[in-house]
Amino acid sequence: MDRLISLIPIEVFYSVAIFLMLLILQFFLKQAAKRVGERAEINITRTRLMFKYINILVFILGVFLLSIAWGVGWAEFSIIFSSVFAILGVALFAIWSILSNITCGVIMFFSFPYKIGDKIKIHDKDIPIEAIIEDIKAFHLHLRTLDGELITYPNNLILQKAVSLVEKNARLDEGKDAL
Repeated sequence: MDRLISLIPIEVFYSVAIFLMLLILQFFLKQAAKRVGERAEINITRTRLMFKYINILVFILGVFLLSIAWGVGWAEFSIIFSSVFAILGVALFAIWSILSNITCGVIMFFSFPYKIGDKIKIHDKDIPIEAIIEDIKAFHLHLRTLDGELITYPNNLILQKAVSLVEKNARLDEGKDAL
């Protein structure tokens, strides 16, 4: 048995340990996101979106740690990271608004005071909007006006504009008079 263990490179043991550590980290991060979602009564689809972000974070961390375990040196890392960051810098400058919306989507998961079904009013001097929140996505909100028009409103704008709550759970009030 000792002979068999000595034939296995130490990197394999490091890889197994990293893999187990990442699984545990992913589990605890998802549990934390789930608790935040339940405590704040956040829609399950938004919580699942946070799970995707957690998976991406754990994957990137795993690639980094496995690279170190298998002997990729700091010089190689500096070349790779400088190249990747140069490309990302140019790309992110071109798509800054998309990343802004994703970042605002994450912020809204933890601290957005309005829920799906709430009727809100967006105080925009050019185009004021009064609508019911139908869904909150990674990039935008789906708002349904009283006329039935569907509006997609960017997440970064909803955090920049003044918003007031007109009616809590307005969607749930539909059909109550039918009885």
